[in-house]
Amino acid sequence: MTLSNLDLVNQIDALPNAATHPEAFAKSIAGCARFVCGSHTVGYLLPIVRDALIVPALSGDWWDIQPGVITLKGDTVEERTANMAKTTQQWRQAKRFKILDGWRNEQYTIYAPRGTPLFYMERSATPLFGVIAYGAHMTVYVPKTETTPMRLWVPRRAGGKSTYPNMLDNTVAGGMGDGQTPFECIVKEAGEEASLSADYVRANARPCGTISYFYVRHADAGGEAGLLQPEVQYLYDMVVGDPDLGEGPVPAPCDSEVAEHMLLTVDEVKRELALGHFKPNCAAVVIDFFIRHGILDAENEPELQEIYTRLHRRLEFPTR
Repeated sequence: MTLSNLDLVNQIDALPNAATHPEAFAKSIAGCARFVCGSHTVGYLLPIVRDALIVPALSGDWWDIQPGVITLKGDTVEERTANMAKTTQQWRQAKRFKILDGWRNEQYTIYAPRGTPLFYMERSATPLFGVIAYGAHMTVYVPKTETTPMRLWVPRRAGGKSTYPNMLDNTVAGGMGDGQTPFECIVKEAGEEASLSADYVRANARPCGTISYFYVRHADAGGEAGLLQPEVQYLYDMVVGDPDLGEGPVPAPCDSEVAEHMLLTVDEVKRELALGHFKPNCAAVVIDFFIRHGILDAENEPELQEIYTRLHRRLEFPTR
């Protein structure tokens, strides 16, 4: 089956938008509870998670349970963080949720408005609470010349990865944990995933905005299917020289997460997108890259406005 660009966006922005499709949205979250911290709704809790939270012996007594609303107790960031940690650790020990088999020992930040931290929590548990996760992605490319087309450095994920094995990825990508800034995340991941020096990345990577969407996880993501995962990805581009002319740097695997890096033309990347070979959120980043660079426009993509709007969704929770 050949996938259109809108098909690929539909895969990653899968929860109906309350503003544009209120009936479909209401149906999709029927049975969910709002996850509240302070005066802010920060996520949606599926029935399987709500059913765990209402059992004090399993989840602790630091949850205020009301019809349709579940609130994390705690007067300070530290107290709320500790309460969340105790709950998720108890779930992990009880093997309540499969997704916690991928425990990272990495803390993600959950925000109040204006980027104020509300609490921190284990990365692998965030989809259970439907809270916003953040990441940073960079596209490294060789620009078009009079004799050669634009080409993108595209890695293939290692076959042993627990999520999306063997699928195609963005040149550099990673989740923003432990208080990282987007740029520091890119610098770190560039070294670990692509053997790119920190000095080169600091001098040449350029910020290009963000994309945002509301993902509904499926089996390839690992853990329970159907978990809600809104995300914001900070985007960067970086130009490198033509390796055929001995110019560099050349991305290369440095850790066990990447099998290889391939230098693909735009047409080759389009073909891989259409075949569904890209990890879903990485496909979204590539589509945004194509729009920003004028490769996709209103003349060759009839769904351009829908695609652009869906990739820059206004999420209903406080953001960083």
